[in-house]
Amino acid sequence: QVQVLESGGGLVQAGGSLRLSCAASGVRFAFNYMGWYRQATGKERELVAVIDSGGISNYPQSVEVEGRFSISRENAKTTVYLQMNSLKPEDTAVYYCYYHNPLETQIFWGQGTQVTVSS
Repeated sequence: QVQVLESGGGLVQAGGSLRLSCAASGVRFAFNYMGWYRQATGKERELVAVIDSGGISNYPQSVEVEGRFSISRENAKTTVYLQMNSLKPEDTAVYYCYYHNPLETQIFWGQGTQVTVSS
């Protein structure tokens, strides 16, 4: 059974930085996607960044994070990181990591980690 575990959230002042980590265990070696969604209070969950096992990353243009956030991964450990710089209060949310093998229907989610940016 695949398990996804995030860490690294916390409270930071505007302009500060945080790095989130996410480890997926119990996975088989296969092409996969890992990434981060976030959900602020009263808002829908939105995709922040995704990276495939080949190292190709994507940041949806609908979310204003490119240039401030950077996703990376260590394939040998099936671990992904989200480096968040120049944080803004509007980045405050619960950040969820996910793992997805596109040949399978199920997406595996972590429990979420809270990021709070104070002004």
